[in-house]
Amino acid sequence: MSGAPPKPDNSELAKQTTQHATCVAAHGKGVLITGSSGSGKSSLAMSMMGLGATLIADDRVNLSVVHGRVMASAPATISGLIEVRGIGILKANINRDTSIELVIDLDHIELDRLPPFRRITVMGHSVPLLYKVETLHFPAAVMQYLAYGRQDE
Repeated sequence: MSGAPPKPDNSELAKQTTQHATCVAAHGKGVLITGSSGSGKSSLAMSMMGLGATLIADDRVNLSVVHGRVMASAPATISGLIEVRGIGILKANINRDTSIELVIDLDHIELDRLPPFRRITVMGHSVPLLYKVETLHFPAAVMQYLAYGRQDE
């Protein structure tokens, strides 16, 4: 027999990127927190960590598609670190990776009392989307959402 050996299927390996975002996990679900610089990504993550979430990555998040799921992990250079304005760079307990089950867009403010169910496409996969809610209970509400979901899902 002759010819080149078969090439491995690397189609999922081609679906990798790094995004300016922060990611935490709670209740076995990952939350990708997006927004412009200074929008509160690390602050929301810290508040959620205070309620039991664990850090995946702060400032930059590696995203890849593995077995049909969008997975998030930290670049090695920033793994286990989170920047807190006015305090510095803190060490944190981490998970190595998580499946993204929710996206929070901090560049958009939620204006509806009972918002519609929104979705966003992340690396070709549809994921629930929340906008920023400017109340003190927002981090706790996100934790509750991760644990039990929404009525209309």
